[in-house]
Amino acid sequence: MSFFKKIKDKLTHSQDTMSDKFREGLTKTRDNFTTKMNDLVARYRTVDEDFFEELEEILFEADVGFETIVKLIDELKMEVRRQNIKDTKDIRGVISKKLVEIYQGDDDEENALLQLQEDELTVILFVGVNGVGKTTTIGKLAHQFKEDGKKVMLAAGDTFRAGAIEQLEVWGQRVGVDVIKHGEGADPAAVMYDAVQSAKAKKADILICDTAGRLQNKVNLMKELEKVKKVIERELPGAPQEVLLALDATTGQNALTQAKIFKEATNVTGIVLTKLDGTAKGGIVLAIKQELGIPVKFVGLGEKMDDLQPFDAEKYVYGLFADLIEDEKAESDE
Repeated sequence: MSFFKKIKDKLTHSQDTMSDKFREGLTKTRDNFTTKMNDLVARYRTVDEDFFEELEEILFEADVGFETIVKLIDELKMEVRRQNIKDTKDIRGVISKKLVEIYQGDDDEENALLQLQEDELTVILFVGVNGVGKTTTIGKLAHQFKEDGKKVMLAAGDTFRAGAIEQLEVWGQRVGVDVIKHGEGADPAAVMYDAVQSAKAKKADILICDTAGRLQNKVNLMKELEKVKKVIERELPGAPQEVLLALDATTGQNALTQAKIFKEATNVTGIVLTKLDGTAKGGIVLAIKQELGIPVKFVGLGEKMDDLQPFDAEKYVYGLFADLIEDEKAESDE
């Protein structure tokens, strides 16, 4: 059984709606990638060095990342020799299989899940630069938690960006959750102190904290995040359980640079990749995991409230290769 068919069969018996979300959300990336892959296969009948060189270019243009491309190409060449693959059509399934293997690595599925406390307050700290969709993501995540029956509160820790507090308040009203805030320009650590105290007093299940995303001075960013984390941990030992970094997928390699800076500034436990539906370069998911070792925990696949989806490597690859999967299935049915 081919790898494409295995993915298709597995997803058919899993959450079809979630699989459809990935397929729909990755349309731009898939159209771009599939067109180029089909053109490549059409130009080359046999798998040779020229074929691999052009494949490298396609992957690079998809923002897969240099280190990941080198690893992928090396493993593909080894697999081609092992299976004695000659026809370029036979390598498409091998590529998708290797992409899943590279993303998942030695990790178990638990790494992709949020570390939520049972019967205790869980604190999730959100970090990221302005304009990446951080506040919107917080609102959507709060909505999902509330739909799951959790009592959620928000902390408006971005006290420097004009309108940030009001924006979070709008989301709080829309979702129906309390927002702990101070005035503009207030000390973010003081906001976090009050938020944790309030969340404990009201027996909240989850407290989601927004933070400022200024990168003009990396030293100040580090000090500010360290101070915020120290206050949270002092008031609630073991917290924050998650530090999620919001990155805009449409910014490509710039998102990777931001991730490196925030990883230095704080212990990032996971990535939320926003606006993945708005880019033709969805390979950035692989670059982040391979080059930084940080799992992508959520992806933004659209504007709707339920378009923020838990990341799943196989559903992601299905979203990238759906057209090729359907083509192979059609060929096998003939």
